[in-house]
Amino acid sequence: MTMQTTTQRASSFVPLSLLWLAGNSSRLTILAIPPILALIIQDLGLSGTDVGILNAIPAALFALVAVPGSLLIARVGAVRALVVGLLVVAVGSALRGFAMDTLVLYSATVLMSAGVAVMQPALPPLVSEWVPRRIGFATAIYTNGLLCGEILPVVLAGTLLALLGGSWRGSLVAWSIVPAVVAVVVILAQPRREAHRVSTGRRWMPDWSDPLLWKVGLALSANNQLYFCVNAFLPGLLLQNGQSDLIGLALSALNMGQLPGSLLLLAMASRLERKKWPLIGAGMLGLLALAGLSLTASPWTIVISAALVGFSCSIGLTLLLTLPALLVESDEVPAMSAGVFAIGYGIPVMVSLIAGMLWDFTGNAAFAFLPIAVALLPIIIFTLAIDLSKQRFQTAY
Repeated sequence: MTMQTTTQRASSFVPLSLLWLAGNSSRLTILAIPPILALIIQDLGLSGTDVGILNAIPAALFALVAVPGSLLIARVGAVRALVVGLLVVAVGSALRGFAMDTLVLYSATVLMSAGVAVMQPALPPLVSEWVPRRIGFATAIYTNGLLCGEILPVVLAGTLLALLGGSWRGSLVAWSIVPAVVAVVVILAQPRREAHRVSTGRRWMPDWSDPLLWKVGLALSANNQLYFCVNAFLPGLLLQNGQSDLIGLALSALNMGQLPGSLLLLAMASRLERKKWPLIGAGMLGLLALAGLSLTASPWTIVISAALVGFSCSIGLTLLLTLPALLVESDEVPAMSAGVFAIGYGIPVMVSLIAGMLWDFTGNAAFAFLPIAVALLPIIIFTLAIDLSKQRFQTAY
């Protein structure tokens, strides 16, 4: 390793750390709900429909606020937009802890989710600006933080509740501290050059006529709906099959299964970032895992299949999130990312509704996995249509 390479990697440590922390904060407060959901149901008297709406709010806001988030980035810069998003997440999460009825809980969740929706399109341009020569690795870093943000609240829920005397309200307030602290860290430790790149001239509205936007967005939607819909419908399927004892193990396998994929991308991101076969392979693996979940009652097959869903989703998510920063001009990255997120999170909401309706119509939860499988095909089809050899224009800093 040359002295220059060592110096470059050392200079990347701070921005990479900030990206990991931001990615982590984009999921911590959202995934803080499932481990304490039973306590919230008992306290606020939530119905099944109430729970469904609560679970759908984040994905819906990710889609709806992505483009306004791009506008904010264009007006104030990616760092300031990230900080605003972090602070909104912190406030929204804390307010959930003071919710005395369903409406307040919904409203606070909307606010919190809007903050995350602003953060998400800010991260790809920050990767492009802070670590322009290691885009694949930097994306893998913040995606790893995101995945850890999905796992940590589940792993630490019992300990935190014990420390807080079993208070779900205190738990939500405690998790809200993290994004607030990260916002302060970003303000103090951000690479200084970003302070001089408030890009008021950037385009903020995605070019909806751009085929690349739709190809990447539809591929991302396939990957996202696989993760969100399996999380939503697997417990019902296991309950219907008399395997409720497997619910916790299967969901843990699904979420923990993301870590090996994330670690693999950390080690090999630069070698895989312009290859089609990992994305196509992730889609095919997801289809195989869906078959294992819906067509068998074998406990081991179910748990292994759930882990494979998590593994394929982490591979797909990381590689797809690199594409805006790799394939378009630097000033176009926020708008492109916003459009990709709008499509990538909007369609899973619709797939979830269709899957639920098919379950109700047939009376069999296994049929909910049919539209999930069909909606997974774009990650295979549209990956084949994306020109990954295209080189982005490198803006001088």
